[in-house]
Amino acid sequence: MQETIFSTPDVRVSPHPGGGWLVRSAATLPDHPPRVTDNLFHWAARQPHAPFLRQRSADGTAWRSLNWGEAADQVRRIAAALLGRGLGPKRGVAILSGNSIEHALLALGAMSVGVPVTPVSVPYSLASQDLLKLRHVLGLARPGLIFADSAQAFARALAVPEAAEAEHIALEAHGRATAFAALLATTPDARSEAAMAAVPPESVVKLLFTSGSTGMPKGVQNTHRMMALNQEQIAYAWPFLYREPPVLLDWLPWSHTFGGSHNFNMVLRHGGTLWIDDGRPLPQEFHRTLRNLRDVSPTISFNVPKGYELLLPHLEDEPEIRDAFLLRLRIVFYAAAALAPPMWRRLEGVIAQAPRQVHMAASWGLTETAPAVALSHVANLPSGSIGTPLPDAELLLLPDGDKLEVRVRGPQVTPGYLDNPEANAASFDGEGFFRTGDAMRWMDPEDPNQGLRFDGRLGEDFKLATGTKVNVGAIKPRAMAALADVARDLVVCGHDRDDIGLLLIPQPHRMAELDTPGFLAAVRAGLREINGAGGGASSLTIARALFLRAPLSLDAGEMTDKGSLNVRAILAHRAADVARLYDNEEKEVITP
Repeated sequence: MQETIFSTPDVRVSPHPGGGWLVRSAATLPDHPPRVTDNLFHWAARQPHAPFLRQRSADGTAWRSLNWGEAADQVRRIAAALLGRGLGPKRGVAILSGNSIEHALLALGAMSVGVPVTPVSVPYSLASQDLLKLRHVLGLARPGLIFADSAQAFARALAVPEAAEAEHIALEAHGRATAFAALLATTPDARSEAAMAAVPPESVVKLLFTSGSTGMPKGVQNTHRMMALNQEQIAYAWPFLYREPPVLLDWLPWSHTFGGSHNFNMVLRHGGTLWIDDGRPLPQEFHRTLRNLRDVSPTISFNVPKGYELLLPHLEDEPEIRDAFLLRLRIVFYAAAALAPPMWRRLEGVIAQAPRQVHMAASWGLTETAPAVALSHVANLPSGSIGTPLPDAELLLLPDGDKLEVRVRGPQVTPGYLDNPEANAASFDGEGFFRTGDAMRWMDPEDPNQGLRFDGRLGEDFKLATGTKVNVGAIKPRAMAALADVARDLVVCGHDRDDIGLLLIPQPHRMAELDTPGFLAAVRAGLREINGAGGGASSLTIARALFLRAPLSLDAGEMTDKGSLNVRAILAHRAADVARLYDNEEKEVITP
């Protein structure tokens, strides 16, 4: 009997009275826990001694382990401590440091009694020079308690005026920071237990700050209901999770919805184990991920394309790492950006060696949707598919030129941005659909169960001076695949110009080669490959390229802390580079 990994999609498409099409799943969800933290106490009662969280010790020699029973006890203590400090819906918790057992316990303790938790992107505190984004986040969230694992390392961040009124907590007492152990020393009482039971599912319990395409980050309000429902939607698509609780080795930051809501809450929902990966997909940190993979065999691999790019050579050339990676694997999942076809094929070659069938999968969603809206649950879909709508998520596809704008409605959609009525008014239409700004197209227009394909951001497309429309979503994946060896990322340019150009962000390890003949020849070959695939159409032909030599700026909003590009900010701040790109006398411009 064949194992059931995926459910069978049942997509319904109907005309929308105002134009476009409504797309939804015909499936219905079973009853489920109304609050995401209910799952913690369920598994603590059912499997108190099973491992929940594991983290490398400070010296990296061993793994710390926290089981479900221990976690529930410590969360109850923290919840009582937070209530005793007068925290509540309007006076929450901010966490400045990265993924850790203490981070998880504090977040769960806060959410369990309706205290909003704001995990703040670590670079806002440690990489930023002006700390303006951190100050903006703290000023908007107005936390009553701020946690950083090290008060010394985060001293500059804890000294901003917006942190002055909050209590400071760190692993070790330092300066005005109290030790984390003080929270665990609190004894739960009838008040805190009653508070847990009384938290409504619609309570806002997490604030996630999006990078935004312009201006300062917006605070996306996440409720218990949003996050709890989303895990049931995912479990519908992937029913094997009920039989095989997820075992994850995950680095994705909890200040973002992918790692902090999608992945963490999946472990929470199914009683799995989360091994906190202290590596990152950066050349100087990736060795730690490889070390951890020798200890952990995940059931699902969650990553971004850059992570797989660094991992693939080791999977191909090092049997020890490959065998550990494949031992229990069920799904290789990517999100945050498209996986280039060459990388997809290499991954398929690796997973073909697994002891049991492994599926490739992807998803589409937003911080505002908790996050998954569409998810792959059909075997052997080609690269580019983001799956079909999950139950209770309603998509509206509206024609916009040659694209289909996608909007979302349903109980997993945010109630809005914190204290931002202008953004809220602009983000929702008259029928309650959230305007995502993304475009989609069908994998197979004759079979909606084959799912959708991401078709770029509506605001990124432009017209050439000739009036020719340029679909950035069609060009960028092809360009990324052809130039992957030389460029880490790129921006497609050409608004009101005669032709299309690329601003290229070089691969860090190749910076010293930018002007060498062999490197330039590789770039020209890549440009010719792109243009050959475009068949000579002006809307698909790259005429020129220029490498950006100055690093992108987090403070200027040119990139997010995950490493993804903010195209509008780059084009605004690099206007001089765009001018150089279109200067036919500029020596650094590369042509096919």
